[in-house]
Amino acid sequence: MKFSEIPGHINIKKRMRQMATSDRLPHAIIIEGPEGIGKLAMARAFAQYIHCENPDPEGDACGVCRSCRLHRSMNHVDTHYSFPVVKLDGMNSAPVSEDFYQEWSSFVNGRIYTDINSWADTFNKKNGRPIIYVTESEALVRKLAFTSHVSRYKVVILWLPERLNENAANKLLKMIEEPFEDTVFILVTNSPAEILPTIYSRVQRLTMKRLPDEIVAENLMQRGNLSQSDAMSIAHNASGNMIKALKQLEADDDIRTYFDSFVSLMRLAYKRDVKALRDWADDLAATGREKELAFYEYSSRMIRENFMLNFRVPALTYLSDTELAFASKFASFITVTNVEKMIQVFNDAQRDIAGNGNGKIINYDVAIKTILLLRK
Repeated sequence: MKFSEIPGHINIKKRMRQMATSDRLPHAIIIEGPEGIGKLAMARAFAQYIHCENPDPEGDACGVCRSCRLHRSMNHVDTHYSFPVVKLDGMNSAPVSEDFYQEWSSFVNGRIYTDINSWADTFNKKNGRPIIYVTESEALVRKLAFTSHVSRYKVVILWLPERLNENAANKLLKMIEEPFEDTVFILVTNSPAEILPTIYSRVQRLTMKRLPDEIVAENLMQRGNLSQSDAMSIAHNASGNMIKALKQLEADDDIRTYFDSFVSLMRLAYKRDVKALRDWADDLAATGREKELAFYEYSSRMIRENFMLNFRVPALTYLSDTELAFASKFASFITVTNVEKMIQVFNDAQRDIAGNGNGKIINYDVAIKTILLLRK
């Protein structure tokens, strides 16, 4: 993985180059930031840059030397990966990362954006929660006791240290407090607040920010047949999380269904067609709890976007072309007197459905309240 393969994050790349070329490389670094912005890929690019035999001080790893080729194939002997794993049926002892290295290599190689849920799915174990066991720390101690083989530094990329169990975290702390001279730890976290405080206080921090909507939208347009407005709408709703944006792109059929249901709710509520609204409530309940929750999240966004549309500042609204066509006539019904109350109605419905409430009753209650609020 090279820096040039990862969109954005110019300042972080510059800091990493400076660290690697200053001859004062910290022995422990943490890359922190929200999910879906390329942190693990950045750690891999940093490791490759450190190991590259001909790095460009102002640019990137060369990509052609022996070390770069080994990184590309995930076979660099001085690069060690540590990541959460699941104890599968039949295992007599707690597993270590090396037990799943082939699966891990296939999972991350060529992938810029990673998330724990996608990794957990590779284990095919229902309700299996990947963690880092104490056996992992013990295995690392044994590996790092040997000197580096082909490079000046051994690099340990530890993905999601917040998933370390207590004993594993304490052993990692000892390795960071008493480091091997030729070893660099690169920790990658989504949740720094969940890391053992004594570990967090002993590492140098690099904070990666959320991706700009423009970068996310550009990536979406490259992957799918999207207009710029549709891509920007998805990017904005994903809050800079490329994984979330790609999942929204894949769920395009679901989004269209939510849009149709939202339009039906608003039109029937405006007509005060109570009988049709009861059927609407039943139909929504029939889609299942997860889709009901997703519909109400979508509806809250639509209310906010329609309200913002009234200010007639295009930069403030993020609607797809289809949504905008409806909103151009509907937005005037969402005003300062009802916008917060309507969003609260949808939020309350989400809470009640998540709490195993009766979907038909909750949805019908939403419909009746929408009738009253649209007239305000």
